[in-house]
Amino acid sequence: MEPRSFQVLRQIPGGGSVTLEAEEAGEGPPIVLVHGLSATRRNVVQGSRHLARRGYRLVAYDARGHGGSSPAPEPSAYEYSDLVGDLQAVIDRCELERPVLVGSSMGAATVLGYALEHPERVPALVQITPAYTGQGRTAENVDGDTWEKLAKALDDGGVEGFLEVSQPDDLPERWREVAEEATRQRMERHEDPAAVAAALRVVPYSTAFEGLDGLDSLEVPTLIVASRDDADWLHELDVAREYERRLPNVEFAVEDEGEAPLAWQGAKLSGVIGDFLERNGVPPQA
Repeated sequence: MEPRSFQVLRQIPGGGSVTLEAEEAGEGPPIVLVHGLSATRRNVVQGSRHLARRGYRLVAYDARGHGGSSPAPEPSAYEYSDLVGDLQAVIDRCELERPVLVGSSMGAATVLGYALEHPERVPALVQITPAYTGQGRTAENVDGDTWEKLAKALDDGGVEGFLEVSQPDDLPERWREVAEEATRQRMERHEDPAAVAAALRVVPYSTAFEGLDGLDSLEVPTLIVASRDDADWLHELDVAREYERRLPNVEFAVEDEGEAPLAWQGAKLSGVIGDFLERNGVPPQA
């Protein structure tokens, strides 16, 4: 099933605009896929078309400054408020009344921020490896120099420079080659690496929503897809477990010990998402 490409033009209040590259596939209840920092629209369900074949309409787009989308009007305009506004522009452009929102990492925080503001517009929510702890990240939970190190490596050395500093030293050898190739392919999809570097300097310190208390009353059915990957310093299992503890209408999925992260396995992940939607009142088109 070949995706259909289109663009979303968002006029920015106060001047400027952003053009988002997007695509859709399938027919049925809509699902919007929102990717993570330094990724592209292909990295939410890893290019799998399972959900489109199953009877859902998949809509995916590159975040501002990522993939084929244009950079922000200024280097500082990669706040979560900007990203949520772009998500709204995609929903409006596609005339989606109540789309399921599926977000990974940065995208998880983006769609959760949207759902907290508009719970009545979201029939179901999927959080893939959530990392946001309710505040902009600081040196208390992530080494504050890491983001600047990644951004500078990308600015100075391009994809190869980014690869040199992005892979954790303690990544299991059996996954190292696969992870490096996946990162290379992901980074080569960006038309404007300088824009990705700008996002790396802003997004981790931005506020998607204030604190986690709002999760306690969010009744939207939510699936959390966690990871047991100890080498992944950003997507901690404890954060996903805290989301599970707080959300009142939640399901939790994670790979077994020693397995590759579920978030890497597009077809299997899509099957888990589809099953969750069917259990929670969002069946596919017959």
